[in-house]
Amino acid sequence: MSNPFEVRLDNFEGPFDLLLSLISKHKLDVTEIALSQVTDEFIAHIKQLPDADLEETTSFLLVASTLLDLKAARLLPAGDVEDEEDLALLEARDLLFARLLQYRAYKRLAAVLGERVEAEAKRFPRAVGLEERFAGLLPEVLIGIGLDAFAALAAKALAPKPELQLPTHHIHAPAVSVREQAAIVVERLRRSGTLTFRALCGDSPDTLTTVARFLALLELFREGGVAFDQVTPLGELTVRWTGSDEEIEITDEFDGAPPEPGEPAAPVAPDEPDRPSGAENGPVQEESDDRTDR
Repeated sequence: MSNPFEVRLDNFEGPFDLLLSLISKHKLDVTEIALSQVTDEFIAHIKQLPDADLEETTSFLLVASTLLDLKAARLLPAGDVEDEEDLALLEARDLLFARLLQYRAYKRLAAVLGERVEAEAKRFPRAVGLEERFAGLLPEVLIGIGLDAFAALAAKALAPKPELQLPTHHIHAPAVSVREQAAIVVERLRRSGTLTFRALCGDSPDTLTTVARFLALLELFREGGVAFDQVTPLGELTVRWTGSDEEIEITDEFDGAPPEPGEPAAPVAPDEPDRPSGAENGPVQEESDDRTDR
C-alpha cells in the first residue's frame, strides 16, 4: 500500500485528507490555498510510485476540480446579491461545497466498511457435521400417524391454493404532517436542550411518524434551529437546540400541496355492511316498470 499523499504549503503541511477536512470545517480558507502547487506536488508523488494508482489519481482530479471551482466561486461578494446570474453562481458555490462534504462522508464510510470487511475476513463457517455427543442428545423421531392421515396431509398439500388476496389498507394509510411533528420536536428540544434522535422518536407509533420527525429536523436545521452531533460514523445522533424562543415557521414542502378549492381530498370510505342482492338496482328496476306500464 502506497504512502498517503501529503501537501507542503506556506500555510499548511500534512496529509491531503486533512487539508480537505480543514476546508470543510471552515478552519482554512480555500482562497488561501495554492492549488497549482498542490497539483505539482501530487504529480511528483505519482511519479515516485512504482505503479500508477488510477483510483488515487481519479480521486485527486475530482477533488482538485471541485476545490478549483469552489475557490473561483468564493471570489464572489458575500453581501446581498440581487442579480440572478450572481445568485446562480452563489448556488453553484454552495453545491460545490456540499460535494466536497459528500466526498469526505463517503471516504469515512468507506473506511468503516473496510474495517468491517477486514473483521469479517477473520471468521470462517463451521463446515463439519454434528458431533456425536450432540447427536446422541437428539430424540428419536416417532411417527404417530397412519396411512390415512398421511393421505389426508398429501391431499391438503396438493389441493388448489385459494387466490391470494393482497391487503390494500396500507395504501390509504393516514398521512403524517411534518409541520405537526415539527411542533412536537421543537417543544421537546426547547424543554430539554439536547436529546438523541432515538429519544425524540421513542414514542413514534409507526415508521411514518419517525420519518416525519426526521424531515422536521432537517427543516429545523435549515432554519438554524438545531445542530447535530455524531461522534462516530453510524453512531448515536444527538440533536441540540440552537434556536430562539421565537416561533419557527416550517414550510409544507414535505406535506404536499393543499387540495384545490372545491376539490376536497377523498377520504377512505369504511367498509359498508352487506346489502340484499339487487337492492342497489331497486330504483332503476322501478323506473323500468313504470315505462312498461306507459
